[in-house]
Amino acid sequence: MMQEHLSIFLVILPLVAAPIVAIMPRGRYAWAFSFVVAMVCAVIAGQQLWSVTHHGVISYALGGWAPPWGIEYRIDSVNAFIAVIIAGIAAITLPYALLSVEKEIPEHKQPLFYSAFLLCFAGLLGITQTGDIFNVFVFLEISSLSTYALISMGQKRQALTSAYQYLIMGTLGATFFLIGVGLLYSQTGTLNMMDLAKLLPDVVGLKTVHTGFAFILIGIALKLALFPLHLWLPNAYTYAPTVITVFLAATATKVAVYVMLRILFTIFPDGFVAASPAGDLFIILGIAGVIIASVYAIYQTNVKRLLAYSSVAQIGYIALGIGFATSLGLTASIVHLFNHALMKGALFMAVGAIIYRIGTSHISELNGLGRKMPWTFAAIIIAGLSLIGVPGTAGFISKWYLVLAALEQQAWFAVAIILLGSLLAVIYIGKIVETLYFKPAKEKQTTIQEAPILLLAPTWLLVIANIYFGLNTELTVGIAEQAVQALVGTPK
Repeated sequence: MMQEHLSIFLVILPLVAAPIVAIMPRGRYAWAFSFVVAMVCAVIAGQQLWSVTHHGVISYALGGWAPPWGIEYRIDSVNAFIAVIIAGIAAITLPYALLSVEKEIPEHKQPLFYSAFLLCFAGLLGITQTGDIFNVFVFLEISSLSTYALISMGQKRQALTSAYQYLIMGTLGATFFLIGVGLLYSQTGTLNMMDLAKLLPDVVGLKTVHTGFAFILIGIALKLALFPLHLWLPNAYTYAPTVITVFLAATATKVAVYVMLRILFTIFPDGFVAASPAGDLFIILGIAGVIIASVYAIYQTNVKRLLAYSSVAQIGYIALGIGFATSLGLTASIVHLFNHALMKGALFMAVGAIIYRIGTSHISELNGLGRKMPWTFAAIIIAGLSLIGVPGTAGFISKWYLVLAALEQQAWFAVAIILLGSLLAVIYIGKIVETLYFKPAKEKQTTIQEAPILLLAPTWLLVIANIYFGLNTELTVGIAEQAVQALVGTPK
């Protein structure tokens, strides 16, 4: 019986904890309480994933109102997997946050910071749990509004500009999404996702439905930072507090991808994406994102900004898999969701360790730091190899499946783009490595020491995960294949 309540408890726990944390006294109380909440959520998310993979879909009717009249939380292997990514990253990030936040956020603001973090956490988890498309919008706004506040807490004045830019872009995305939902509701009279999936085939030829589909697509693409709608992301990642950059890079865009997958392959009829221009559009924008964002990354002078553009390129790979609209392509995209969270989380944590010691991530200030901070440098090397897609790392697995999906479609040009993207990644990761290790250290950096263990331990947990999931794919690929079955029903 308890299994049924896991989904609602997963959302309520951080949501209720947020205002409690906000009124806590100064000190480490807010951090400790937030960490306990994140750990409990991670355990619940793991239990929920196990339950779904072994016993099937979980359906929870809020308030006892049966769907489609009431709001339903519906959990299958797709959203259970995404929830594990979010809760797991939060549980790993919060130990890292203790010293990082004390360094970057004034003491009197720290309870408010952790409160906003928990609200963002609750919003992201809520998106994964709900089976109601309007509820997705509600949770999207909870996570977005708290994210704007979190980004604005960055140390530099540009953080305010970045938060404002993200607010404008995020509001546009949410408005487009809501208009699209309204148009679908006008033709079906329902907001329940499963009910929409039953009713849409009868009205799918109507222009109103196609217009609603286009609005939803654009709205989620903005949240997803799909090229060329990514303009908010580089500044947001660069100027946000380090912990928020880590958390957003590993979770926020992944949730947007989940919403996109759910709408494209669950709500709309089988074959709708393949028959519409959306599939080709995803492939074109994915290819453009991989190449253009990677080239931009090469020329950045700030490591956080470099990795931010790299994230746009990685989103391009995911879009490419979605565009193929095949079981293999979707498997590649879902596996890359997980793997990218590991590699980019590790990289941003390692960069955060450098920022903790020297106060900047500007490349010109990093000369020779690799020798002073060998464990941090090694973390960047291994996570960077995973980002490139070297065999034996998690990044190789998702790119391998993406290449297989492209070969299945005889999309030779896409295969070439995937390989070219990896070569460009070699250049910008090589640029970081060269600066950290092969350039002579500056005189003022001679006394710099390795990062504290509280920063290194979470970083290396993700680094080791990059290696483990590069060698053992049973969990990632196995669950991704189950997730694809849940999305499309049968292989396409």
